[in-house]
Amino acid sequence: MPKPPLSPVPEQETDVGDRLPGSGSANDVRLAGASEGSATFAMPAGEPQNVFEEHDACHTENAGNDSGEEAEDDDDDDDAKDEGWDTDLETEASKTPYDPTGKAKYLNACQMYGVVPTSYFLRHMKNSELTLKHHGLGPKGTKALALSLANNTSIVKLNLCDNWLNGDGATAVADMLKENCYISDVDLSENRLRVRGAKALSAMLRENATLVTLKLSGNELDDAAAKHLADAFLINNKVESLDLSHNMLGEPAGEVLGAAIAENVGLKELNLSWNYLRGHGAVAVAKGLGANIFLRMLDLSYNGFGNGGAAALGEALKANNVLEVLSVRNNRVSLEGALCLAVGLKENKTLKSLNMSRNPIQSEGCIGILKAIRANPGAALEVLDFSEIIVKQDFAGVCDAVQDTFPSLQIKHDGTNRLFRTDLSKVS
Repeated sequence: MPKPPLSPVPEQETDVGDRLPGSGSANDVRLAGASEGSATFAMPAGEPQNVFEEHDACHTENAGNDSGEEAEDDDDDDDAKDEGWDTDLETEASKTPYDPTGKAKYLNACQMYGVVPTSYFLRHMKNSELTLKHHGLGPKGTKALALSLANNTSIVKLNLCDNWLNGDGATAVADMLKENCYISDVDLSENRLRVRGAKALSAMLRENATLVTLKLSGNELDDAAAKHLADAFLINNKVESLDLSHNMLGEPAGEVLGAAIAENVGLKELNLSWNYLRGHGAVAVAKGLGANIFLRMLDLSYNGFGNGGAAALGEALKANNVLEVLSVRNNRVSLEGALCLAVGLKENKTLKSLNMSRNPIQSEGCIGILKAIRANPGAALEVLDFSEIIVKQDFAGVCDAVQDTFPSLQIKHDGTNRLFRTDLSKVS
């Protein structure tokens, strides 16, 4: 007798075995009224009818194995689907919430760089002002800190003074400031940034539009470093206060900085004290001042301007109608230089404070400046400092005459810091 043809739906055998009442399995089903190897079952009313094939023992066993393998495959597919859904749910659940302080990133960065987290930073990372002076961060500690600060939205004022940042640390801070758009005040004083640090900060200043105050005092910045910074300030007009005091800026630095001062339209306060600005460098800075129309405060104390620099400042004060505070303290200016400076004071109408202390201008130099002020009815001077300059008795008479014309003018002299109004009867 020929074998019946295979059923087009062999996997339904197991289903039928489960569906027939009183049957243990599909192999226990008896065929009735078979024709050509196939038969239809007499099903109870309401039950669907299915077509099956008759199997020999060997085929039945193979079918059972195939069914088992397919069932396992189905189970595997279901498991894979379930695992896929589990993975999606776990991914959603494992998403790290936004951290505006960057605490988690800081701890991870400290572990990566092998440094101990700064507890003060962890406690104050939500403050608007973060002061980490003298914490010994070093380059690695600064890198970890910078990674965290890149996304910090709380801190607007950052003080990292005296932390041995060096060039690497300065580069990390500069990269951070390219991304952070909240920090507006940065103090990197006393960190030995040198040329490499200046170069990194220069690149940052070309992109950053948030920084308003930058302090780089005491960083061993020399003429090469000044070139990088000067190039940046030909472009950056957002920084309003820059401190380059206590560095090693010499004559070449003065020349490039003078050109930058002339072109910059953002700086309002510039501190160049305690450097080596002299000769052509001093003249260039003075000429830059004459061309600048935004600078309000300029500190040139403890440089070597000399008489040539003082004469250039006098010319600058003729043209400049914005500067309010000027300090030329201890700049080797003698009587000749003082009289040249006085020529500018005779025309200037905006300067409110002038510090000429510790210059060998003698009593005659002080008198020459006072007479220039008195001859200028539009003079705006409020404070004039001649401290640590020896003056003679005739100085007191001129001083009183000037103060009669400008009652609000305060004068310091004779090595004291006391504000006074001269009384001729007390002068010996």
